[in-house]
Amino acid sequence: MPNPIKTELIRLVAILAIAVVIGILSQQLLLMLLLGISGFFCWHFIQLLKLYYRLKEGRTFPASSSGTLWDYVGEHIRVLQIKSQKRKRRLNRYFSHFREAATALPDATIILERQGNIAWCNPASSMLLGLDWPAVAGKNFAQLLQHPVLSDYLAHGDYSCPLEFSSHADKTKVLSLFITPFGKRESQQLAMVRDITRLYHLDHARRDFIANVSHELRTPLTVISGFLETMEDSGAEKGGEFIPLMRRQAKRMDETISDLLVLSRLEMGDKRPAQERVDVAALLARIADEAVVLSGDAGHQISLAADPALLLRGDKKELQSAFSNLVFNAVRHTPGRAHVQIDWAMQGKEAQFSVADTGEGIPARHIPRLTERFYRIDAARSRDLGGTGLGLAIVKHILQHHGSKLEINSQEGRGSCFSCRFPESRTLYQGP
Repeated sequence: MPNPIKTELIRLVAILAIAVVIGILSQQLLLMLLLGISGFFCWHFIQLLKLYYRLKEGRTFPASSSGTLWDYVGEHIRVLQIKSQKRKRRLNRYFSHFREAATALPDATIILERQGNIAWCNPASSMLLGLDWPAVAGKNFAQLLQHPVLSDYLAHGDYSCPLEFSSHADKTKVLSLFITPFGKRESQQLAMVRDITRLYHLDHARRDFIANVSHELRTPLTVISGFLETMEDSGAEKGGEFIPLMRRQAKRMDETISDLLVLSRLEMGDKRPAQERVDVAALLARIADEAVVLSGDAGHQISLAADPALLLRGDKKELQSAFSNLVFNAVRHTPGRAHVQIDWAMQGKEAQFSVADTGEGIPARHIPRLTERFYRIDAARSRDLGGTGLGLAIVKHILQHHGSKLEINSQEGRGSCFSCRFPESRTLYQGP
């Protein structure tokens, strides 16, 4: 196709030349120039109107090779229309595949628009939540389910942890809701709801079993420990050298049972932790003194830097258990003369507790599993040191109750640092 701009300029020059010749012959030069220019622009205006109405009506542009400027514009629009139609067909295929996949999912899948209104949901939503598409289109998700816990969860906007709640359609079912924001500026949300009834009851059965077995073991173990203590005090000759060993093992079993009961209580506790004002600096001072006693002849250098004006809202007993576990672990699992640093201070708008040591460090492969029950890096050494293998699991659950989580940083040969941050809503600062 020739250059359309050049073609239009030639056409304009030709019109002006004809107008000049006719104007000279008719002695109306100015009038003829005016008529020629007006005709040229009127023709372009008519072409512009045709283009406008064709675009407005959504008609396609036919292929043309006449070489005018408007044909050139129409050809470009026609190419764009063809590309747009191909893109639309491709997007329709993708959307159809997505709909088919989402329809086949056994989990309820709901797309939420702004304000939590339902844009689409799959058939599983009807079985699990009683949401029938398209009857629920445009309706509010939380209002349809009428669940106060769900309303608070959606209003809070923190979807880092899934929500467990009873089904509106079937009260015997326990569901887990997971929400992921997506779209432009995360204006939409993808909600996935899964039936976890079986897992929920299995988990409760496991917790009940651990709690019941621990309770049942405690009574005979207390009796055995009492008899062993009596035998040791009376200086029994037969088996005398084995009695202290049996007492130590009985004590270790008692500590394990105590930790199992604590862990079971933490896992089964649905209530929010107490909101008492905890003087963390004073609490840590007592823990540091106990750590010095625990260190004994090992001579660990224990330092404490705690802001006395920084308080925390929570359960004092639970927090003492979590902090002492971390501090005592640092003392037990680092060689003598190592330095243990305890810190409690504000970090931005959050309160941070940390315990750092200059011990041997932890291999990276072990760090993700440290909070598992009974997980030990060196099982024999841990038993010799008196650990139950449940301390960090207890710490993890206590911190979760207080809106925090345990962070572990360690390098072999350079030591470890265990830390946690508490949200602004749980901190109280009494400084100037």
